[in-house]
Amino acid sequence: MAGERGSIYAEQARLLERRAYPDEQFVCRLASPLCARHAQPGQFVHLRCEEHIPMRRPLSIQRADADAGWIELLFKTHGHGLRALSRHDPGAAVDLLGPIGNGFPAPAAGTLPVLLGGGVGIPPLLFLAERLAAAGGPHPVAFFGSELPFPFELLDSRLPLPGAAAAASIADLERIGVAGRLASAAGQPGCFEGFVTELAAGWLATLPAERLRQCVIYACGPEPMLAAAQALARRHGLASWLCLEEYMACGVGGCAGCTVPLLIDGRPAMKRVCVDGPVFPGPAVYPAAGA
Repeated sequence: MAGERGSIYAEQARLLERRAYPDEQFVCRLASPLCARHAQPGQFVHLRCEEHIPMRRPLSIQRADADAGWIELLFKTHGHGLRALSRHDPGAAVDLLGPIGNGFPAPAAGTLPVLLGGGVGIPPLLFLAERLAAAGGPHPVAFFGSELPFPFELLDSRLPLPGAAAAASIADLERIGVAGRLASAAGQPGCFEGFVTELAAGWLATLPAERLRQCVIYACGPEPMLAAAQALARRHGLASWLCLEEYMACGVGGCAGCTVPLLIDGRPAMKRVCVDGPVFPGPAVYPAAGA
């Protein structure tokens, strides 16, 4: 698993499957062989959802199967473009650019990756969990939260996670042996009632000092959640990587419409989320979080 971006491919993808979930949430599976072959967790694709809608939409890659040649995307129907995408039938063509951006860096040996995902920020962490489990290296734990009903099959986890104040997990995590727990604002059974960062904080507080020092936080979600994740990392002296979500125009670094202010090596810098990110070191994004 690499953290640096590579080539961006233009493909005429084909919609293989579309699954609808409550509150206008959708999962689409697209035949996109080039993107599937090269996609890394944390990267995204830029879709033209409809011919008459010129602006593309960036969507994080939730899953990629290089052998079968497909990628999977989760989205909520914000705006005309994604609403149009949600109405496509299997077989429809979708113009796609991807994979784009820098993915999550591979965790070092002996570390414990702690994955925090919120809402439509869950997909890159689910992708990361699957890749880490398949690689046989550092095995992660995952905490996901949502204000809406989760667009996944849920179950009571049989994988122990002592200290976590919840029982529910995602079946996909359970199948690959990754211990996960969920926080829900929708009152779903078995889920922690509160923010996902509160759920993770409660679990981290139960770890022995030696185990705590091994933790590295990987997070994606809305800005308040990312700030809370970085505050949590700072409180415990942990390394962190944040995957940012930002409005984009070109998506390939040409327009500078998605720039964000960062602090790199102690100096202010403007970076493009699309190609310089979307994954950045947590302290660069929120240098004062938790101070």
